Amino acid sequence: MHITEGQFRRIEGCFPTQRGNVKISNLTVLDAILYVAENGCKWRSLPKRFGRWHTIYTRMNR
Repeated sequence: MHITEGQFRRIEGCFPTQRGNVKISNLTVLDAILYVAENGCKWRSLPKRFGRWHTIYTRMNR
């Protein structure tokens, strides 16, 4: 499952404001979370296109 920019704009108010040196956008984090939920894989098995799995996992927990 992939979220488009238009779909994300409708819900981006639900996400915390990105501050500081953030390299991964909230849209990418959401796509990675949906990937794990859809495929039932472990966080460590996330494809490299999403960035470091630990970064995604930490942002999801926040």
